[in-house]
Amino acid sequence: MEIQEVTVFDKMQKGYSYLLTEEEGKNFHPDFKPELTPQQMLTLGVFGGKYMTDCRDEFPQSWFENARLSTKGHLPELNYFAVNASQDLKTWQSKGWIYPEDPRGWFQWYCRYYRGRRCDDDARQIKRWRLIRRHAAQIRKNCAFRDLSCRPRQRQALMNWAYDSRMI
Repeated sequence: MEIQEVTVFDKMQKGYSYLLTEEEGKNFHPDFKPELTPQQMLTLGVFGGKYMTDCRDEFPQSWFENARLSTKGHLPELNYFAVNASQDLKTWQSKGWIYPEDPRGWFQWYCRYYRGRRCDDDARQIKRWRLIRRHAAQIRKNCAFRDLSCRPRQRQALMNWAYDSRMI
């Protein structure tokens, strides 16, 4: 694979560059096995549609063809489960969960990781991804198999972290 440099110019980053050193969607850390691709997440509906509306140039256009996005703000009805399961960016910043390289948070990290970027923050983000699985255990314990009406906020939260909660 030929290493590619990506330079970002959007509302949150101006001139940030990173390298794609792995083939897209390949060579993930063995502990990181997301069930949904970024394109699938955007198509299903995550983060109230208020995500990546100003940074399409950085990612493949195919990711946005059927994406459920909003330029008017966070709209929970655009989420797959039509509920709000997100905290706002200010909350994430106040808790120290945002790193300067990925000012939009986990999903931005995942999109870049999926595309082939590897960085110093990978281990932390993979650990955070693994910890969210506790919500899947709660759904399995409290809901009938594939009862999508049971615990929709937890199901949406899992979907926001690339877990396919429709299969639980």
